[in-house]
Amino acid sequence: MEHITLLLAIVVVTALVFDFTNGFHDTANAMATTISTGALKPKTAVAMSAVLNLIGAFLSVEVAKTISGGIVNEDGLRTEVIFAALVGAILWNLLTWLVGLPSSSSHALFGGLIGAAVMSAGWSSINGGTVVTKVLLPAIAAPLVAGLAAMLATRLTYRINRNVTDEGQLKSTAKGYRAGQIASAGLVSLAHGTNDAQKTMGIITLALVTGGVLAPGSNPPLWVIVSAGVAIALGTYLGGWRIIRTMGSGLTDLKPPQGFAAQTSAATVILASSHLGFSLSTTQSCSGAVMGAGLGRKGGVVRWSTATRMFVAWGLTLPAAGLVGAGAEFLTKQGTWGIAVTAILLVGGSFAIWLASRRQPVDHTNVNDTAGGDDEPQGVVTTAIAAVQPPPVGGPASDLMTTIPAPAPATSPDDPARPPAKV
Repeated sequence: MEHITLLLAIVVVTALVFDFTNGFHDTANAMATTISTGALKPKTAVAMSAVLNLIGAFLSVEVAKTISGGIVNEDGLRTEVIFAALVGAILWNLLTWLVGLPSSSSHALFGGLIGAAVMSAGWSSINGGTVVTKVLLPAIAAPLVAGLAAMLATRLTYRINRNVTDEGQLKSTAKGYRAGQIASAGLVSLAHGTNDAQKTMGIITLALVTGGVLAPGSNPPLWVIVSAGVAIALGTYLGGWRIIRTMGSGLTDLKPPQGFAAQTSAATVILASSHLGFSLSTTQSCSGAVMGAGLGRKGGVVRWSTATRMFVAWGLTLPAAGLVGAGAEFLTKQGTWGIAVTAILLVGGSFAIWLASRRQPVDHTNVNDTAGGDDEPQGVVTTAIAAVQPPPVGGPASDLMTTIPAPAPATSPDDPARPPAKV
C-alpha cells in the first residue's frame, strides 16, 4: 500500500466507481422477476441482493485472475491504460442504464480494456485466444444455455402441476413458488457477486501490477476483495430501477413459476462459469433465462422489439466501450493534462447522464409501471414454439398470475386472466 502513487490511487477509486455502477446496473439480473411477480417488495429485494453480492465476492478469485493476467499482456502496460479502460466502461454503463437496456457491464469493461490497450501498445498487447475462449464464446453460449434451460424448466413446472385443482393446494403451490423465487433470486445475487465483483478485483490487481505494487500473476489482496465487494453491494442497494423495469416487464409477462425457472437456470449457468474462470455476462445469462421462461408457457409472449434493442446493445457494448477507452487512452498519453481532461470528461459525462435521468425518474415506487405502447403481438418465434409445446394446466397457472401491471395478449381458456396485484 505504501508504494501506491496518486495516479494509481485515482485508478483504484475509478475502478470502485465502475464496480458501483456495475452493482446498480445489474441489480435487475437477480431481482427483476422477484419484484415484478410480487414475491418481494422492491426495497427488500435490493437489500437482500446487496448482502448476497457482498458475500459472493469472497467465494472465488478465478475470474479475477482471468482479467488480471489473461486478456491483456501485463508487460509494459501503463497504469494510464487501466484508467482509460474504466472511463469507457463507466460511461457505457451509465448510458445503457439511462435508456433502461440490460447491457453487459462485463463486456463494457473488456471493451474499454481492449480499446485502451490497443491504443497504447497495439494489437500485440491483446491475448486473442483468451478473449475468444473466455469472453466471446461464453457471451454467445450463456444466454442460449440459460434460455433453453429456463424454457424446459418452465414447461416441466407446468406439467408437474397439471392436476392441481384444489383451492387449498393452489394457494400452497403459489406460496411455494414465491418462496422458491426468493431462494433462487438469492442464488443469482450470490452468483453475481462471485462473478462480477471479481472483475473489479481483477482490474485493480492489474493496475497494481502495472504500478509495480504486485508481481505479475498475483492474486487480489484482501483489501481489494473487501473494497470491491462493498462497492458492488452499495450499488446493488441503490437499485437500477430502469433496468429492473425492462427485465421484469419489458421483455415478457412472467408468473411466479416462470420467474423461479428463469432465476434458477441463470444462477446455475453463472456459478458454473465462475468455477471455470469464464468471465461471462450475468446480464446476458439472466436476460436469456427470462426470454426462455417467457417462451416456455403456452400463450406467453416475448416482446421482440425490446429484445431486439437489447441484442443491439449487446453487440455494440464491446466496440463502443473500446472506442471510448481508446479515445481516453489517446488523451492520457499526452501527459498530466491529458489525464486531467479525461477525468473531467468522465465526471462531466456522468453528471449529464444523471441530469437526463431526472426528467423521467424511475424508482421503487413506479418500477412495475409500464409506459404506453408496449402492446406487441405474438411474433413468429413465439407462435412457433407455443404451437409445439403442451398447454399449461388451468389450476396453478390461473392462480399464480403475475403481478406485473403490463399489457398482455388475449389469454387462452387454459390460462384465464386475473387482475394484477400491486407490489
